[in-house]
This record gives sequence, C-alpha cells and structure tokens, in this order.
Amino acid sequence: MHIQIITVGKIKDKYLKLGIEEFTKRLKPFCKLKFDELPDEQASDQLSDKEIEQVKNREGEKILGKVKDHYHVIALAIEGDMWSSEKLAKELDQLATYGKSQLTFIIGGSNGLSQAVYDRADQLLSFSKMTFPHQMMKLILLEQVYRAFKIQKGEPYHK
Repeated sequence: MHIQIITVGKIKDKYLKLGIEEFTKRLKPFCKLKFDELPDEQASDQLSDKEIEQVKNREGEKILGKVKDHYHVIALAIEGDMWSSEKLAKELDQLATYGKSQLTFIIGGSNGLSQAVYDRADQLLSFSKMTFPHQMMKLILLEQVYRAFKIQKGEPYHK
C-alpha cells in the first residue's frame, strides 16, 4: 500500500518529531509512506470569518496540488465519521482488496480545511469530537495506521 500524508504546518516539537520518526520506521514493512508538509498561511490570530475562509482556500489549493487524481482521499475533519481502530484496519484492508491501495490522508491547518478539500475527499474521518493540535494529529494518525496493520496481521500490539 502507498500512503501519502499531506499536512499543513511544520512539526516544531522534538517529541512529536521523534514519535513520527518511530512510527515511520515501524510502518516500513507494511506500506510505502510519503509525506508532503505544506507551510501554514501567514495570518494574525484575530481574523474575520471571511479572512479565515480565504486562508483555508489558499491552503486548500496547495493541498489539492499535491493530491493525485487516482488516490483515495481521507480528510481528517472533526465532523467526519468516527471509527474504531478495528474499523480503520477493515477500511484499509477493503481499499487494498478493491484496488485502491494508493491512499492520501489530509491533515489541515489550525483553521481547518477548505470546501474544495472536503469536496475532493472520498471519506471524512474524525478521531474525536475533541480538538487536537493539528501538528499532533500526524503522530496520532501514524500510530493508528500502524495499529491497523497490526490488527490486520492478528499481532498483539493493538490490545
């Protein structure tokens, strides 16, 4: 399986970088990973709703510029469907079984995703109704993808 992870914003914290490196290493036997890390749009903390939409649209254009036409796209969004780890494992297995072994996960910036990204996504996935820092979501996503592959293999990590 080929998995592309598109993120907005640079990972700054060393502990997150170390965790991402660890799960990237653990995932090597299961899939080929490609990371596309896009810069945040520069914006002040006090934006109007219109300005937030403009920021999301600019980031969305950059995101969509990295998405390949034939890839299955799962965008992380708080309003998406919540899956268990077992459901993620099943979804990844079914995608591979039905010839969709090229997958893109999208993690937007701190303002969320543009409507164009939502429209391109094949699925919306929520990890929780809680809000997590978007930089932390990359690590959480990698851990869950690793867990999903271990579940598929029937290996004990996931318990």
